[in-house]
Amino acid sequence: MEQKNGSSFTGFVLLGFSDRPQLELVLFVVLLIFYLFTLLGNTTIIALSHLDPHLQTPMYFFLSNLSFLDLCYTTSTVPQLLVHLRGEDKSISFGGCVAQMFVSLGLGSTECILLGVMAFDRYAAICRPLHYTVVMHPRLCALMASASWVIGFANSLLDTVLTFLVPLCGRNKIDHFLCEVPPLLKLACVDTTVNESVLFFVGVMILLVPVALITVSYGRIVRAVLRIKSPAGQRKAFGTCGSHITVVSLFYGSAIYAYLQPSNNYSQDQGKFVSLFYTIVTPMVNPVIYTLRNKDVTGAMKKVLCRGHDSR
Repeated sequence: MEQKNGSSFTGFVLLGFSDRPQLELVLFVVLLIFYLFTLLGNTTIIALSHLDPHLQTPMYFFLSNLSFLDLCYTTSTVPQLLVHLRGEDKSISFGGCVAQMFVSLGLGSTECILLGVMAFDRYAAICRPLHYTVVMHPRLCALMASASWVIGFANSLLDTVLTFLVPLCGRNKIDHFLCEVPPLLKLACVDTTVNESVLFFVGVMILLVPVALITVSYGRIVRAVLRIKSPAGQRKAFGTCGSHITVVSLFYGSAIYAYLQPSNNYSQDQGKFVSLFYTIVTPMVNPVIYTLRNKDVTGAMKKVLCRGHDSR
């Protein structure tokens, strides 16, 4: 291919883990199992949230949004990765690469904001219990969820445009298993300092603003819970937040490592495994984290299973 810039590319080659052929079969089996569990777990959460009237609350409305988001996020990258792990052809079209980056970045940005919204929901439930149904009105919940998706994909559009405006001068081998910003900027044949600075600022805003909301919300939650005199009441209050804090830590930890470190410190090998973590591991464990100690979800699951058994 005689390509002079990104706009004339017919496609990219995703090198992925081709430098470790002995690892590819192991990764294929592990990722396939993880992907199937991701589909099963998140689909279960969505189905239960719609089937059980007791789960039709703001908390489970946002949780079903998170599960749908995780389904889409994983599906935007993992099926293609599985094909590349077992095949010789590791190419992706230019349009496919743009689409993959736009969708995956949009879903990742949406999750950042949605986790902040979920923290506010927990704050309203614990610190304003008498006004919870008024504060978290269904219309407000729908508005906040919609805003998360719109802002997330608007941010993705900006990042994607800034990334693909960079001239690549014929370079088309991406040392990664998906189209992401850091490895694509590595292909640039010009100075990308301005692009990286703008992308870094946008990344800081989309990550740290929700983090600030989460921090403030949980700061007030802790103060409110410590005023509860009953140890059982304190455990119950903290129990409703423990799952969310765990998910926040897993997601933000990997996202900050991947996107908010200087490009000269970026390691391609580490970047691949961090990307594997937040594209497949986190979406798979989220349903487990939310259901493991959640009596509402486990109870709803038992009722649905018993109903299905009785219908036979």
